[in-house]
Amino acid sequence: MDSITQAALGASLAGAVAGKTLGRSALLIGAALGTLPDLDVVIDYGTAVANFTQHRGFSHSLLVLFPLSFVIALALHRWRPVLSYKRWLAVTALILLTHPLLDAFTTYGTQLFWPFGPPVAITSIFIIDPLYTLPLLAGMLVFLLRGPHTRSVTVGLVLSTLYLGWSLTAQQIISDRVDPALAREGLQDAPRMVQPMPFNTILWRVTVMGDDRRVEIVTGFLDGDGPITVESFSRDPELAEVAASLEEGRRLEWFTDGFLQYERSNGRLTATDIRLGIPGAHPFTFILASDNGSGLTPEPSSRLDRPAIAGELLGVLWNRMTGSAEVLCLASLTLPPPGEGCT
Repeated sequence: MDSITQAALGASLAGAVAGKTLGRSALLIGAALGTLPDLDVVIDYGTAVANFTQHRGFSHSLLVLFPLSFVIALALHRWRPVLSYKRWLAVTALILLTHPLLDAFTTYGTQLFWPFGPPVAITSIFIIDPLYTLPLLAGMLVFLLRGPHTRSVTVGLVLSTLYLGWSLTAQQIISDRVDPALAREGLQDAPRMVQPMPFNTILWRVTVMGDDRRVEIVTGFLDGDGPITVESFSRDPELAEVAASLEEGRRLEWFTDGFLQYERSNGRLTATDIRLGIPGAHPFTFILASDNGSGLTPEPSSRLDRPAIAGELLGVLWNRMTGSAEVLCLASLTLPPPGEGCT
């Protein structure tokens, strides 16, 4: 999740566990601990793919954060012995461990058990979701205004957790809804990713990977009984094989679970993470190799600039989410007139 949300979660947990003793300073300490795992972004691993896939790595591993919480708790106890070591340990461990667990509900990929196993991406909540964060911020505000009001931050934590639970329920409902449409496409057993569109859990995106194509579906809870629109995007299996021969290509495949779009143009082989953003607005596209005239030559990966269409995208998403538009065509990011589909 975003840094504000992680800081709010850490502050709320500290306020609930130790707010009566530490007072308002509990929120500051909790916010600092809540953002600690994300400091790995300052590390440069040498290439764009390495930086992308190492983020949420060791600093988000439960196998690292759990023992680290004992060390930090000891330092905090020596600094502020007003709390017992056990209470400091409870505060520290709760905050450090819930940070990566919350991140795992997003799409990016969190290496909960680094250095073992693949990243975890439940994909049930967008990286920024106001309905998750606002209850935490409201509880913190009451705490600040009324003093050590632990009930307010506890209520905020309960509401945000219930919303997280709702996101899992909504994800399953949407997955069940698109089953008939995918069966008609012959893709009912293909790799599938179901995730909310930005900033909400009302409108959802379903991405399914076939052998030579992928399909995208946008559907939501305000759509009514209208037909589901399925868009197809071509895939090039040969480019995927070329990328698989490259070390950084294999690293991307592992990190994204294969949800990649490869293209060869302007003498470059690029790989786009199609999990994040939406078609036409994917933020992570990497150059893996260049053609020097005698074939593709691997090079240290670099990242292309992300598309600058944020304002336009928000308007399109709002109209589709509220039901003002029946269809959102991802290939063109347009809203066709009622009764028309995507071309």
